[in-house]
Amino acid sequence: MNKYVILIILAAVIIGAGVVYRGVIQDDAAKGIDTGVVRELTVIAKKNEWRFVPEEFEVNQGDTIKMTAINEDDYDHGIAIEAAGVSQKMPANSTVTFEFKVTKAGDYPFYCSVPCGEGEVNGVHRGHVDMIGVIHARSLVETE
Repeated sequence: MNKYVILIILAAVIIGAGVVYRGVIQDDAAKGIDTGVVRELTVIAKKNEWRFVPEEFEVNQGDTIKMTAINEDDYDHGIAIEAAGVSQKMPANSTVTFEFKVTKAGDYPFYCSVPCGEGEVNGVHRGHVDMIGVIHARSLVETE
């Protein structure tokens, strides 16, 4: 049998097994919750302050987040939320919008994903590594 035919059959079996697992075998709790609620959040990269405002948000597990990220600086920033698979560039003096679903309860840390320098803000040294925040997702599932 041709090696390409074998590879195609093997790929079809693997993909089919994944579909069956996600659709039939996987526990509903592991798939995450969908509340159908769309929450609109806005975060601002403050000009020459090397910080996001606000630094914390609270949402519910299962919410769809429509996030608007505003960059007030004259240079690029980025926003990454690894737990949600988000990595968005924020060009200088721009606004970007993106969506993701908070399928699990817990913390979703976010940070600036583009090296952006450092400086003094009210006598305090701040820089790229200080541009962090977190989205807290409350659980909607009762635990016993």
